[in-house]
Amino acid sequence: MDLLRYPYPSRRAAVLGKHGMVASSHPAASAAGLWALQQGGNACDAAVAMAAALAVVEPGSNGIGGDGFALIWHNGRLHGLNASGPAPRLANAEQLRSQGHTAMPVYGWPSVTVPGAPAGWAAIAHRFGRLDLPVLFRPAIDLARDGFAVYTAASTWAEAGEKYRANLPPELFASFAQLFQVEGRWPRPGDILRFPDTADTLETLAATGCRDLYEGRLAGKIDAFSRKTGGWLRAEDLAAYKPQWVEPIGVDYRGYRVWEIPPNGQGMVALMALNILKNFSFDEDAFGSSRTVHLQLEAMKLAFADGLAHIADPSRMRVGVQDLLSDAFARERAARIGARAAQPTAATPPKGGTVYFAAADGEGNMVSIIQSQYQGFGSGVVVPGTGIHLQNRGCNFSLQKGAVGELTPGVRPYHTIIPGFLTRGNQAVGPFGVMGAFMQPQGHVQVVMNMVDFGMNPQAALDAPRWCFEQGLSVAMEPQFPLDTPLALEGMGHAIHLPLRHTMFGRGQVIWRMPNGALVGGTESRADGALYAY
Repeated sequence: MDLLRYPYPSRRAAVLGKHGMVASSHPAASAAGLWALQQGGNACDAAVAMAAALAVVEPGSNGIGGDGFALIWHNGRLHGLNASGPAPRLANAEQLRSQGHTAMPVYGWPSVTVPGAPAGWAAIAHRFGRLDLPVLFRPAIDLARDGFAVYTAASTWAEAGEKYRANLPPELFASFAQLFQVEGRWPRPGDILRFPDTADTLETLAATGCRDLYEGRLAGKIDAFSRKTGGWLRAEDLAAYKPQWVEPIGVDYRGYRVWEIPPNGQGMVALMALNILKNFSFDEDAFGSSRTVHLQLEAMKLAFADGLAHIADPSRMRVGVQDLLSDAFARERAARIGARAAQPTAATPPKGGTVYFAAADGEGNMVSIIQSQYQGFGSGVVVPGTGIHLQNRGCNFSLQKGAVGELTPGVRPYHTIIPGFLTRGNQAVGPFGVMGAFMQPQGHVQVVMNMVDFGMNPQAALDAPRWCFEQGLSVAMEPQFPLDTPLALEGMGHAIHLPLRHTMFGRGQVIWRMPNGALVGGTESRADGALYAY
């Protein structure tokens, strides 16, 4: 790993530290994490402080009404947390089909699932943290009450806001606009935003260990508004919710172990793609070549085909995780990759709007954590007087009868948000992640290969131009790739386009622990990322 080599345009250099490091997509959130470390907290405390702060400063990507996942290295062991929520007990696929829907609605109450993020924050702090929630939430509460200036995030809020205006019933849009508009218009970069209702809610959550959202006054407000405006979510759904501690899943990749959260998340897609790609060799200087990108794309397409066919809530899956991650299945899938772009179908093996952030401390603890509203501001449902806007994760359910992912009461949908983690020889290397819906496993594969195969430091690995498989043969590529690469890929049958907007290529963070204990971090140059160390 060359710490002095930056072959791609960037606003940043890798940051080094010893006693602690935090990285997120917003400077104020990273500052909250650093503050938690300086108050005597550990990496887990820093992660919770950043989580609450990000729920305030990036509401177009995550919030109190969203979900989260985490991979936590603590005292020499990796732990997984699934804080995603299920469909409400009243969820009814037949009702939606009878109304003429052939796919899940994106906006409004039908797409709302039980929010799991706050319960996840409390679970992490209770099990692994040192500081109380009133301390950890203090920066977020101050940001919400005193205000903060917005920059990059606000550049897309007007476009998003008009979509919600066009797709929400008037009563739902009124509460959405009341929360997110400034003097009757959508925020612009440089505006100061204040969310006093959110500040009050965070204070309540801090005082109750986040249980008020599930069993108290806040739960009652959500229930009442849902009943009033035609939603399925009830207080009983909230009271029954508990986040789940899960065993991470991983695959070996060239001397490293790459870890993800098990289903219902799509982390398996990244693992399946890497499992396929380890059947090919790559020279260190082969980044961005047409051969490299072609193999990456074909492996990614195969992994997506298998993942979308088989990944669901574990109670609904018909194929085992270890079968999908077996080396034998990966070899069989690798053998299907030819010289030209293909449109693969799923195979069955033999039986056998999101924010990502990371933290590390000087004691060896490290956290890879991610949370989301899913698409932009989520469902657009804002519970009046609470500052809570609810996710639309339910739109990843299927309305096809008998499908593995069919909308089912009490079942969690296919989830796109995935934290990643690397180990080597039973030692933590560090957390990594790239946010952005179905870009996430693609970003994981590219960033891991950039560091492991191509020897890039964390910042260079994030700066490197990315590709994004869309559907069929369509592939988006950032224009920083060598010009001959997209031309050659076109000749192989890929349909390449070069969008000018970089938002579709995800936003990532990486923290890497060196063998001597030093921390090296990188943060996204495509966003307002901030990485602090001490």
